[in-house]
Order: sequence, then C-alpha cells, then structure tokens
Amino acid sequence: MSYILRYFDGIGISEATRLLLTAANVEWTEEHPEWPQEKANQPYGRMPVLIEKDVDGETDFVVCESGSIERYLARKYGFIPADLKQAALQEQLRDLMFDVNHALAGRLSSRCKEDRMESEKKFEDLLALVIKEQSKLITSNGNNGLLFGDCLSYADIVSYGFYKNLLQSVVVLLPDVADIVRTMLTPEVVNLISVVESDPKVVKHTSKGNSLAVAAVME
Repeated sequence: MSYILRYFDGIGISEATRLLLTAANVEWTEEHPEWPQEKANQPYGRMPVLIEKDVDGETDFVVCESGSIERYLARKYGFIPADLKQAALQEQLRDLMFDVNHALAGRLSSRCKEDRMESEKKFEDLLALVIKEQSKLITSNGNNGLLFGDCLSYADIVSYGFYKNLLQSVVVLLPDVADIVRTMLTPEVVNLISVVESDPKVVKHTSKGNSLAVAAVME
C-alpha cells in the first residue's frame, strides 16, 4: 500500500498529513498539480487530496479536505484513540486550531481597516485560547511534552503542523504573525514542539529544513 498527497508546494494545511504518513512508516510521495489548470481534475476542485493505492499500484481510495484526510490516516494507523470520547477530545482541539486559520484567512481578505482589525483580534483571541488549552493539557498529562498519554498522538501531530504553518509559512504573507505567536507561546507548548520534532517516528520529515523548535524561541 502506498499514498500520493496532492497539494501546493508549501507547508500550508497539509503538514499534519505529511507527518501522519511519515509516522505511519508507509510509502508516500507528493505531487504539486499546476493550479488552477488542474483544479477541475481534483475532487470538488480542491486540495489537498490523498490517493491510496493497493499493493498492485491501483488506486483504491481517494479523499480530499485536510481534516478528513488527517482523521482517516490517524484512525487507520492508530494515532487517535478507538474510544469515541477520547477521540473527540483530540478532534475538537484540531478544529479549534483550524478556526485560527480561518481568522487568519479573514485578515488576508479584509478590504478595510476596520475589518482587518476585527480579524486580527479574532486571530489573537483564538490563538490565545488554543495555547491556553494546550498548556493545560500538557500540564495535566505530567509535563512530558505531549497532549495525551505517553506516545505521539493525532493531537500532537496536528499541533506541530499548526505552529509550523504559522511560524514558517504564513510569515511570507503576514510577517508580524511569527512575533505574535512567539510572544504568546508558553514553555509547555514550546516543549511540545520540541518533543514532536525529535520523535523518532517523524524525525525523518521534521529534520528537513529549518528547525521549528528553534523558530519558536527566536527573538
């Protein structure tokens, strides 16, 4: 079994999928379709897209939308609990982080100063809530640098992808975002980033490029 991930050539909202595929220790490659020329050839005209191939190399399954892709892989390869309540706790945290991304998108699309200021406040308020909740979870989990339990989970992986996008990707369009994030980060969340980055299951991927753990504490 192998996979193809189709997305733009950048970090974006697919970093968690890359980490899940790496952590699952499966064969996978990434494609960067020409856009918008290839838009009509993607499910719903959207990316990311995950293509699963069987042992004979034939397409067995195709799914799009980052959240659906992540949850499929997390369940298939055991990074999210089988218990529905425990799984929901991790999924709600992921959705909260995605709300932050939506607020950022609103800031980019704002056409007047008032709308931009409103989007900036929403972004900062939601980000503060995410960091507060993550810090509480890490502390209640014994300050081991993980959000749940004692091994890498879906919530840990999507959190790392979330901060990588904010600190190393979004800054291209919104240079001040990295400084905003760094001023809010707690020692608990900085440790989470470091622990995930060095986890043997994903270090093959996280070791590429600049260290997020370093970026999180740069001045």
